[in-house]
Amino acid sequence: MTAPAPAPSSPTAAPTSLTPTARGLWRRARWYLAVLAALLIGAAAVSALGQDHRYPPLDPRSYDRDGTHAVVVLLERQGLKAEFTSDPTATQAGPDTLVLPEPDLLSPAQLRAVAAARHRRLVLIAPGPAALTALAPGIRPSDDAGGLPYASIRSTPPECTLPEAVRAGSAQQGGMLYTSGSRGEGCYPRGHGYPLVSVPVGDGDHDVIVLGSGAFLSNGELAQDGDAALALALLGSQPRLTWHLPDYSVPLPEGTRTKTFGDYLPSGWHWAGYQLAVAAVLAALWRGRRLGPVISENLPVVVRAAETTEGRARLYRRARARGRAAEVLRTAAAHRLAPPLGVPLRAGAPDPDALCVAVADRLPERPAGDVRALLYGPPPTDDTALLRLADDLDALERQVRNP
Repeated sequence: MTAPAPAPSSPTAAPTSLTPTARGLWRRARWYLAVLAALLIGAAAVSALGQDHRYPPLDPRSYDRDGTHAVVVLLERQGLKAEFTSDPTATQAGPDTLVLPEPDLLSPAQLRAVAAARHRRLVLIAPGPAALTALAPGIRPSDDAGGLPYASIRSTPPECTLPEAVRAGSAQQGGMLYTSGSRGEGCYPRGHGYPLVSVPVGDGDHDVIVLGSGAFLSNGELAQDGDAALALALLGSQPRLTWHLPDYSVPLPEGTRTKTFGDYLPSGWHWAGYQLAVAAVLAALWRGRRLGPVISENLPVVVRAAETTEGRARLYRRARARGRAAEVLRTAAAHRLAPPLGVPLRAGAPDPDALCVAVADRLPERPAGDVRALLYGPPPTDDTALLRLADDLDALERQVRNP
C-alpha cells in the first residue's frame, strides 16, 4: 500500500513590512497639507487685498477711521483753504493755522524755523519736551510735575474759559497730559494735567494749542460729543490751514528719547510689580513643598497579559498591519500545536510539512492542504478576514487537543 502523496506546499505568508508606504504617508498627512494650503492661500489673499495704500493716523488724505479727511472737508466747505506740506519751514507766515501731528520728528533747526515763522495759530499734537521748549515755552508734560503722563480718551467737560472749548462743550479728550504754565490755560482736566492747553505767544496775537491726542479730529470720532465743533473752532480760526505730513522714515533727532510702555505707568506701579513678583515666588515655594517621603516601588512593574495583548493589538490596528498580526497568530498557534502532536522544533519553529501532516493524521476530516492554508496561507485582506482567521485557529487548537 503506497503512502498518500503529500499535499502540494502552499507558499508561506510573506512578512508584512512596517515601513510606511507613500500611500500611507499621503493618507496621514493630507489633512495637515490641506490646512497648510488653506493658510497659505488666505495669507496670499490678505496680502493681495492689503496692497492698497494706507496712510498713517491723523493723515488728512486718509478716509480710514483714524484719518482726518472729514474735518478738512468740513473746513473747506466753510471757505477755508487747506494745504498739505512735508516741509513746515517752507510755509508762509501770516493769517494761517499750522498743524504739526508729530513735532518730535522735526530737527532742532526746523523747530527754530517754525518758531521764527510766527504763524497766527500753531497746533501741536502730542509734542515731547524738545518741541514744547522750542514752540510752547512754559508748557511741560504733566509727569515732570509729578502728575500722570497719560490719560485714557473719554468724554470730558471743558472746565475752562477758552472760547472754542466752551462752545464745543464735552469732547473725547485724553492722551498725553500737560501743565498749563503761568500764561497758558488748560482745558478738559484729567487729574493734575490737561490734554488741551492754549498758550499765547509774544504780544498775544499768536497762540499755540497743545493737544495730548488728535483722536477727536479723526473720522471715526468726529461725530462724538462736541468733537466736530471743537475741531472746527481750533483749526478754522484762520482763513488758511497748513497741515504738516510727517516723514515717518526719518529717525528721531539726537537726544530725543522714545517713550516706552513703562513711561506711561505711575511710579507706584513698579513697586506693586515687585511685590507681586515676590508673592508669586513665595506662592510657588509654598505650593511646591513635599507632601511626604519618596515611596519606593518594586521594579519591574507587573502588567497583566491582557493589557499587553490589547495594547499590541491597538498598535497593529492603527498601523493597518493585518499581515503582521496574522503572522503572529499563526506562529503562536503552530508553537502550541507542535508539542501535543510530537513535532520537534527546528531553529525555534516546527517544520511546516511535518506539522500539517501531523494535524491531518490527528483530524482525518481536515486535509493537510486545508491545514497548510490555515497555518501558512496568505495574509488576510481586511479586518473581517483577520477575525475569521483567529476564530479558525482557535477551533483548530481545540480540535487537536480534544479530537
